[in-house]
Amino acid sequence: MTATDHRTGGTDVGGPAEGAWAVLLPAGRLDAERLVHHDTLELPAPAGEPRPRPGDPVAVLVDEPPRLVALGRVALAGDGTLVVTYTRRAFDEPAPADQVWVAGPVTPLDAGVYRELADRLGPPPLRRTWLVSLDLPIEADSRAEAVRLFWSYVQELGPAELPAFVSPSGDELAMQAFVLGAEANQDPEEDD
Repeated sequence: MTATDHRTGGTDVGGPAEGAWAVLLPAGRLDAERLVHHDTLELPAPAGEPRPRPGDPVAVLVDEPPRLVALGRVALAGDGTLVVTYTRRAFDEPAPADQVWVAGPVTPLDAGVYRELADRLGPPPLRRTWLVSLDLPIEADSRAEAVRLFWSYVQELGPAELPAFVSPSGDELAMQAFVLGAEANQDPEEDD
């Protein structure tokens, strides 16, 4: 768990959005953001003016087709780095963002367009408890050796090859395998 896991508030559009921004995720970054929970997004700071300021609202987008994947707030806008703290994530179910035109990795965004994008995400879903497991049959001399081998396999194979199994707490029969953050059929008798 991270320090922000307890946050369950509504869609974050609080405060004036005069200084709203559209941030374009770099190519290939969407998969990394979907796979591992990050509290912040760090990007190279834009050169010149205007520049994001701490507290400014941010719409995080991916391109081709344009989709909204997260909302956030500028936490730090130093000379070399722009840090955005996520306030709402939608990496698994992005919202269309065809009306947004981006002129680079960081683009000023009209306040009305920002609010429209935030409204498309709606309130975050209710949080619930999930059971997540990773089971590996490991031959070893002892329990301690089995654990060491387990972590070696996890590091070596990682999320691209090892399925994690997830089910809602109390409904273990609904278990589903995930590989690279997406549902994956693990039944060798069935086609994907």
